[in-house]
This record gives sequence, structure tokens and C-alpha cells, in this order.
Amino acid sequence: MRRGGRSNLRRSAILSEHLVTRPREDSLSQRLGDYLMLTKPAIVILLLVTTLCGMIVGASGFPPASVIALTLLGGALTAGGAGALNQYLDRGIDRKMVRTRGRPLADERISPREGLVVGLVLSVAGVTVLATGVNLISAGLAAFGLFYYVVFYTIILKPTTPSNIVIGGAAGALPPLVGWAAATGSLTMPALFLFALIFFWTPPHFWALALLKQADYQRAQIPMLPVIRGSEHTRRQILLYSVQVVALTLLMPLVGLGGLLYIGVAIILGGGLIHHARKLRLRGQNRVAWSMYRYSSLYLAGIMLALMADALIVG
Repeated sequence: MRRGGRSNLRRSAILSEHLVTRPREDSLSQRLGDYLMLTKPAIVILLLVTTLCGMIVGASGFPPASVIALTLLGGALTAGGAGALNQYLDRGIDRKMVRTRGRPLADERISPREGLVVGLVLSVAGVTVLATGVNLISAGLAAFGLFYYVVFYTIILKPTTPSNIVIGGAAGALPPLVGWAAATGSLTMPALFLFALIFFWTPPHFWALALLKQADYQRAQIPMLPVIRGSEHTRRQILLYSVQVVALTLLMPLVGLGGLLYIGVAIILGGGLIHHARKLRLRGQNRVAWSMYRYSSLYLAGIMLALMADALIVG
């Protein structure tokens, strides 16, 4: 009986240890995941693709590995900091929307003070990396993009005008300029075409999402275009902007961006974008809006990859 009692006590102690330590492990894993979510990693990855495109196209090949590494590191930190500051400022709005209520600040898994500190530290670190490791032009562009997104878009434009995405899209269009300046030390006309591409791509991309989440934006009192002007008007604008984006991509070779490989890819991908936008214009169903939103993300990535491939092959 005594032996059995000691054995049962030992098993109980082991079981208790697992019950005590396992939640701590889960808590740490959850917390790290929340901090990562705070930076909006999916957006950061897309921004880094456009930054890398600016570097490779600007340099007509790969810049030095140290320049690539430091530029992408600085860009990731700055973009992650901007995402955290955006969530800090929007935490009240995010709680009202089904799409965003699970974010760590909106759900109060991270305190507002923590979110603010993380955003500020990442932002300062990112700009510092670019200023000390790359050049002042790239750092200045990144700092301007950070300010534009956090202050001008999040605080001023987003809650006041249905043109918030149109005007605010400039913030997301700056990363290729950061990459171009990092690789070349200057900005030229082709770099501005990359900026224009993303600037005009942003509205149809996010308006497709806004169609899907129209009730969310209405509940949060955010004046997105579908809320203010209606679904039909928004679908027309998506098609119009999509045609403009495709036309712009086909004009790029005139300023030295892309060759035959790029043109072929741009025609194919552009045809797909207009097809999705036209289909959305005619049908207006949620599944079509989701298809447009998803394809537009792949479209931009494909255009950037085509530009990079052309620059590397042709040199």
C-alpha cells in the first residue's frame, strides 16, 4: 500500500507539473503570435516584394548583398512598426468590425501601451537601419511613408472621406522608391512609374474588400466608398481603376521598365485583372468580389516578379 501510495503521488506530481507548465508554454507562444500579428506580416511581405523590385530594377541586377539585407530589414521594421501604430490608433474601430475584432489590441490580449511601444520601437529601429546602413534618401522616404500612413491616412483620411484609400494609397506606393533609392542613391522617372503603379492599384484592391465588408465599415462608421456611394458605383470605379493600372503597366517599357518577357506577363496578368473587374461590375456577388480581391494581390506580385526577372535576364 505504501509503495502504491508513493507511486500514485509521483504520478500526481508529474501530472500536476504538466498542468502547470503547459499553459505557460501556450501563453508564450500565443503572445509571440500576437506581437507578430501586430505588425501585419502579410502586408509587410508584399511591401518587401515591391521594395526588392525597386532595388533590382533600379540597379538592373542584384545590388550588393549587404544593401539588400539592410534595406529589407529596415523596410520590414518600419512597415511592422507602422502596422502596430495603425492598430493602436484603430483599436476602438477594430472592435466594431468582425474582420478585425480578433486583432490583439482590439481583443485586449496586448495592452495599448505595449502596442504603442512596439510600434514606436520598430519604427525608429527601421528608419535608423536605413539611415546608418543604407543611405539618407531611403531612410527619408521610409520615414515619410510611416508618417503618411499613421498620421495622414489613419487619423485624418480614413474616418473622414470616402477617398481615404485613393489618397492614402501613396503610403503603400513608397516602398519601391525606398528600394530604388537604396540601390542607386537617387530617384528617376522609372521609379515614379513604379510608385504610380501601386498608387493606382491600391483603390480597386481595397474597394473589392470593402464590398465584402461593407456592413463592417458601416457599423464602425468608416466612410468607405461602398458605404457612401453604394455598391454599383464602387464596382464601376474598380473596373475604371483596373483599366488604368493595366494601361500603365503596358506603358512602362517606354521609360525603360521591362522588356519582352515583362510585356508578355503584363498582358496576360492584365487581361485577368480586367476580366475579374468586369465580372464584378456585371454580377456584384460576394464571391466575385473575393475573387477580385485575391487576384489583385497575385496580380501585383506577378507584375513585380516579371519586372525583376526581366531586369536580371536582360541586365
